Amino acid sequence: MRSTQEINQPSPGGLRAGGRSRAPTGTRMLALLGAGLLTLALSACSLPLATRLESATPSATPTSLPPTPTLSPTPTATASATSTVTATPTITPTPIILRPPEGEPFVIGYSVEGRPLWVTRFGSGPVVRLIVGGIHGGYEWNTVDLVEGLIQDFHQGTLLVPPDVTLYILRNLNPDGYENYWGQYAGRSNANGVDLNRNWDANWQPTWPLEGCFSAVTLTGGTAPFSEPETQALAQFLLDYEVDALVSYHSQMSAIYATGDETLDPAADDLARGLAAASGYQYPPPWSSCVYTGQLVDWAVDQGIAAVTVELTTHDDPDLALNRRLVNAFLAWRRPAP
Repeated sequence: MRSTQEINQPSPGGLRAGGRSRAPTGTRMLALLGAGLLTLALSACSLPLATRLESATPSATPTSLPPTPTLSPTPTATASATSTVTATPTITPTPIILRPPEGEPFVIGYSVEGRPLWVTRFGSGPVVRLIVGGIHGGYEWNTVDLVEGLIQDFHQGTLLVPPDVTLYILRNLNPDGYENYWGQYAGRSNANGVDLNRNWDANWQPTWPLEGCFSAVTLTGGTAPFSEPETQALAQFLLDYEVDALVSYHSQMSAIYATGDETLDPAADDLARGLAAASGYQYPPPWSSCVYTGQLVDWAVDQGIAAVTVELTTHDDPDLALNRRLVNAFLAWRRPAP
């Protein structure tokens, strides 16, 4: 587990005690006082103006300030005389940059605690694809590591986007769970205790039977579909950018899931079979008694998006080499003829 680095603030220096002298009395005291004032006035007049101003202004002692939260500016940021940072930035609506610079991360929204949701674009073709990491935050932290590795591969040319494809990569959909509970069960949810893969408007339920499902900590599906800023932001992005197909990374089943309910979308099924052939992940996946509610891939399929969940082999290994093959197959896949 990662440790948190502690920063020790320097303690303020102690005060020096000055020595005391006997005070003069009577006429001698007045004479001394007058002479002292005259000497002080003459000395001050003999100093340059800049020196006198500096002496008249109390010197500022540097103090340690708490770190200021860094929020990436949105396209509608407005300059003002003073800057105010709020605990939870307003995320609705998030301005859409329909053609962001290639290879440069841009923000599509913010988490409950105000952390930005970063997306990076590669390619400029008409077929739009999306890769999502970190939906279960700190509990499935290796999906974030994998996505970061893929982003580096595209920057370095290890992976290439076909000319007719635009690929968007969302590094981490659940940055609060990732930062607050890295490597812990509690990192599966966002800052509201909501499982972001149970908050979509597809067979949504606030709770679900725990048999066969993750139950190490108590989670909910939220107060309603899309009650969470993270799912709102991603849903809006998928619709605005007209995404054709997506891969959502999870761990650790070493399998691919094309749906979470009784239906099976033909396009998602075809995509899952192609990705399984390229990667070696199991498809169809092993049977489970878990009841899946409010899932991203099910909502995406309802919108006409070919969507699959890809489960990494463990909670530690990002399976980078294996997923390079999977991503190449994902970018080369085209919808079967009806």
